[in-house]
Amino acid sequence: MRGWSYDYVGPAELRSLVRPDASGQSMRSPADFDEWVLARTAEELAEPFTFVVDQAGVLRLAPRRGEHVVCAGGEAVLGAGEISFREESGRWAVDEISNQSTGYCPDVSSWAAVAEAMDQAGIVHPSGFTHEVVFRRCPTCRQLNIVREEDFVCVFCDEALPREWNVDQPGR
Repeated sequence: MRGWSYDYVGPAELRSLVRPDASGQSMRSPADFDEWVLARTAEELAEPFTFVVDQAGVLRLAPRRGEHVVCAGGEAVLGAGEISFREESGRWAVDEISNQSTGYCPDVSSWAAVAEAMDQAGIVHPSGFTHEVVFRRCPTCRQLNIVREEDFVCVFCDEALPREWNVDQPGR
């Protein structure tokens, strides 16, 4: 297994949207990605997409309005976020990519699994997330926080937040 896996920590009502035939489209090879991207309209390609990296290390893509937990088929993931593409010299490349997924709250260290999955799919990508989101759970009030500007303080109760990722820590 590549890195940590992240369990779904979002609202239960979103998990109820998971259907066996509705997970994200798997990108196991450059041919898979080429076929997928050619089937997209210009309007679709103008917006970011939801992505996950499943437990097998495969990139899955879905429309942005899709939930990460649905894209993942309800399973734990190695990475999750939002991604947009641009055409560059006749090839598709990542324009922007983040780990923004409030359903999985992956650590920025999930980049290694994300990059490996994009390499497998033949997608040109940057050397890291173009927008990193830092998630922490408050040990006192248990609320989920997004840390901004290195301010590791809970916005709900003003307690200090840990420097290390801890969103679903009890299972680690």
